[in-house]
Amino acid sequence: MTKTQHSYEAVIIGGGIIGCGIAYELSRRGVRTAVIEKNVGAGEGSTSASSAIIRFTYSTYSAVAMAYEGLRYWENWQDYIQKKDGGATPSFHQCGMFAVKSKQVHYLKSLPHFDQIGIPYEHWGINEIRNRIPSFDSRIFGPPSRPSDDAFWDEPTELMEGGLFTPEAGYISDPRLAAQNLHYAAEQKKCSFYFKSEVEQILTENNKVQGVKLADGTKVDAPIVINAAGPYSGTINAMADVLDDMSIKTRPLRQEVCVVPSPEDLDFEKMGMAIADDDVGIYLRPETGNNILVGGTEPECDPLRWVPADHQGEIDPEQWEAQVLRLNRRIPSAGVPHQKLGVVGVYDVSDDWSPIYDATSLEGFYVAIGTSGNQFKNAPIAAHCMAELVLAVESGYDHETKPLVVTGPHTNLKIDMGTFRRNRPINPNSPMSVHG
Repeated sequence: MTKTQHSYEAVIIGGGIIGCGIAYELSRRGVRTAVIEKNVGAGEGSTSASSAIIRFTYSTYSAVAMAYEGLRYWENWQDYIQKKDGGATPSFHQCGMFAVKSKQVHYLKSLPHFDQIGIPYEHWGINEIRNRIPSFDSRIFGPPSRPSDDAFWDEPTELMEGGLFTPEAGYISDPRLAAQNLHYAAEQKKCSFYFKSEVEQILTENNKVQGVKLADGTKVDAPIVINAAGPYSGTINAMADVLDDMSIKTRPLRQEVCVVPSPEDLDFEKMGMAIADDDVGIYLRPETGNNILVGGTEPECDPLRWVPADHQGEIDPEQWEAQVLRLNRRIPSAGVPHQKLGVVGVYDVSDDWSPIYDATSLEGFYVAIGTSGNQFKNAPIAAHCMAELVLAVESGYDHETKPLVVTGPHTNLKIDMGTFRRNRPINPNSPMSVHG
């Protein structure tokens, strides 16, 4: 039995950084919008576990353009969310990012796009690395292996080629707070939020979306429904019966990062930077309290752990040890702390680790999914692009045959939304991994 009935022009499923961003962008355009979120507040799911690294190292032009446009939002965050009351906002630590030039050569896929767009970068040789990161062991350890493998402990005989440094990169101090900022900003534009609410059914008629029904019986009518449900995105797509229309699928993946105190000879919070190290299979960034946050880059030796969307896990001692020991290969003075600290999260991974921002075969049903742990940085510009896409398609634009191209508001870069379509071929240049 239907408990209550509400009506909006658009409903967004998911109140993470992507969902709240889309809500803000649509509400700014005068669209009466509601957000349905099963957690108690904004950003409590995948967003809260994000490493929130701001970087531009992607393999397609549109992905690099989106990331570089996204940078401008984070540089001007308070202006973007129209924050006037002096409340808390996260900090953008623009410490730069150093990518090791490993045999995996992922960085080479980005350089043509950097050159075309004009993104500053520096090639660092061994001397520059030693000057900038004195604690860094610049030998080649790869390909990545696990501590249980004898090869892990082999002494390297070669020096790495060097690294690529992008000075405008960095990280956001509090990803959950960023989502909460967008929640508040959207509410100021009259957006409604339904927290602790779970979607039970996508309502349709004659292949047109009609809204959603919640588990408590509440019916929320809307001619536009946007799936931004993160790990639950596949479940929501199944409800909408659009899975057969998508060549790119999504699945929930368990991930964890560990937090290690900086060694005494290294003030990593002050002097450190984000580091992508495919040679040993980790990425790093500074963490509050002079700590080092360490994540994995999905090397082939590490099994991927596909889990239910509602998975609640604790730190895996074996994976924690692998990542900390990999850190010690690169920064030998780091040591192995007795206390195992870290964060466990779940996010939705697409088949090629690139996002899906698209309309679907169900009229009025859109997807902003497959964020694969790397789209936090793009949330504001992805939200802008999704709002432009929704309004264009709803006005009759044929995105299927002529994908929409969105112009970045800050950089004027062209972002071809066809790059992120649901039925694209697998991106052959994708590293199938994430650097935060």
